[in-house]
Amino acid sequence: MPVKRDKIIQFCDEYLKVKDFEDGCFNGLQIEGREDISKIVTGVSLSKALIKKAMEKQADMIMVHHGFFKSDIPAPFRLKGVQKNRVKVLLENDINLAGYHLPLDAHPTIGNNISLAKMLGLVKNKPFSLGFIGELEKEMDFEKFKKKVEVQLCTHSLAMAEGKKKVKKVAIISGSASPHFEEAYLAGADVFLTGDIWEEVVRKVEEVGMNYISAGHYNTEKEGIRNLGNMVAKKFKIEVEFVDVPNEV
Repeated sequence: MPVKRDKIIQFCDEYLKVKDFEDGCFNGLQIEGREDISKIVTGVSLSKALIKKAMEKQADMIMVHHGFFKSDIPAPFRLKGVQKNRVKVLLENDINLAGYHLPLDAHPTIGNNISLAKMLGLVKNKPFSLGFIGELEKEMDFEKFKKKVEVQLCTHSLAMAEGKKKVKKVAIISGSASPHFEEAYLAGADVFLTGDIWEEVVRKVEEVGMNYISAGHYNTEKEGIRNLGNMVAKKFKIEVEFVDVPNEV
């Protein structure tokens, strides 16, 4: 049986506590489509490729981590180029778009960061900025840990081995979080795991002497939206399918 769109959005908004976050993303319903929802496609980032897949699967809603940001459609109101074309296809096909950004990074149960911590076997996890800091059950060679990250996330990382050869304490913030490496260092982390590395951060990481892994923005942020989709499917008994549109960056 179809479920009303607003019922799903209300559940997600409340579960992720979107009102608690100041964000550059419009969290919640971003584009209104048909009211009755039988099929949802989830994905990391909005793109023409994801929209095409959703249309092929006859989805009524697309739910993403990276949807429309306030900088995409600045005031005074403008809608042109890539964003105009995406909106045009969604409206023409009456497809809803919902996006959840920082609330999905930080969520302590299904979020991107706690999911990464669990995947990597970290224990004693505590909040760290939007992420978490925890410990491996046993010390591990840094190179072995890097390989574990790459296997678990199906990615190729860019790593800097500037700290201890054996690591135990790991700080994680998914996506684009390069500047937080210093906070991780001051918190006693042996490794900082994130999704990218900024040029000006490279020398600083060398200078403080810590290990750093850039595992890709996309590949560090797949689990949160997949988890949210699974939860929506179970609660509302509708079909939800995660669609991977691979991106090595």
